[in-house]
Amino acid sequence: MTDPQPLPTRANETTADQPWPVRLLSAKIEEYIARMSPVWIEGQIVQLNRRPGSGMAFLTLRDTDVNESLSVSIYSRVLQSGPQIQEGDHVVVHAKASFWRSRGSFQMQADQIKPVGVGDLLARIEQLRRTLAGEGLFDAERKKPLPFAPKVVGLICGRESKAEHDVHVNAAARWPAIEFETREVAVQGNQAVSQVTAALQELDELDHVEVIVIARGGGSVEDLLPFSNEALVRAVANCHTPVVSAIGHETDTPLLDLVADLRASTPTDAAKRIVPDLHEESQQVAAAKSRLGELVNYQIEREERRLDQLRSRPVIANPEVVYDTQEQRLDDALHRLRSALDATVLRAERDLIALDAQVRALSPAQTLERGYAIVRDSDGAIIRNAELVHTSQQIHARLAQGSISATVLEAQGEPVRETVTS
Repeated sequence: MTDPQPLPTRANETTADQPWPVRLLSAKIEEYIARMSPVWIEGQIVQLNRRPGSGMAFLTLRDTDVNESLSVSIYSRVLQSGPQIQEGDHVVVHAKASFWRSRGSFQMQADQIKPVGVGDLLARIEQLRRTLAGEGLFDAERKKPLPFAPKVVGLICGRESKAEHDVHVNAAARWPAIEFETREVAVQGNQAVSQVTAALQELDELDHVEVIVIARGGGSVEDLLPFSNEALVRAVANCHTPVVSAIGHETDTPLLDLVADLRASTPTDAAKRIVPDLHEESQQVAAAKSRLGELVNYQIEREERRLDQLRSRPVIANPEVVYDTQEQRLDDALHRLRSALDATVLRAERDLIALDAQVRALSPAQTLERGYAIVRDSDGAIIRNAELVHTSQQIHARLAQGSISATVLEAQGEPVRETVTS
């Protein structure tokens, strides 16, 4: 008979042929968990089970941000030694982890428990507000405008709540054609965050829903804690559909009010903000129609007056006057042109006569008329000096009337009356 194979010492050394028995794994888990130090844990008590006979109490702590729970056991005497604790309270517990090998279950054993006060809650909400504000989740630029007259409104509210009634009645009174996609959920307690978030995401995916209202009729700070939950606030910030917050709490502002696209003071106020008032809109339409009619009439009357003014002008009332005036102006211009032309011609004629007289006075013919003659030699050259001719030279004289030929009998250098024979 062979000795049994030794068990693997590490988890990654186990195989199908060499597995760990349950007792070994349980022992290793117990050993690992036992090395953990005690820790302070915060959460909301969603279940509290007191067992007087055992001297123990068992409670379930839930992290509402992620909807995760943890079982905690505590001695009844420890639970009773402090302030009254009940389901729904936010608490911090000092506990150490333990592993029950017989059941294979994990549990926290608490030795202290303290309720979280309102001041602490508000301080944590303020810290979260600053963090989310730093990320820009509350910026005005992120706010989506609400439609003027939505056909379908998504409503998230408590089951058979007054908030639901107020929104339905007041919205329908203002805009009778309005329709609702209503989701009734828990609006306080440990289920509120998960149910409101799920309803919000469902309505956001419906194309016909144009705006979503989250409504609740007020409450204490503790009651309104779900509406400052980080997971819910981020879900609202990620919505494609405009969201209206109508929590109805004026003293303290849940973070939902800051991230929503519109904050209404009450569910009734939300109803008035999401739809227009049909009566008021009808009056405004009638008033606008009246103003438009008055404006049109004014424009028509003004244009008629302008048309009358145009018609009263001579050019429109009696076009012939304009034609006659222009014709007279043309006749006057032609008369002035003719007069100027006649004067110019007359002046030119006078100038021409004067020039002609001057020319005639300077012409050789006029000189000949006064008894002078032009004498030329046989070659036709004009004789101006007596020294240029000689006796017996044949000369020719041009007179005013006709010409003569003569023979020079005598020539003198001084001007003398010459004797010629023809």
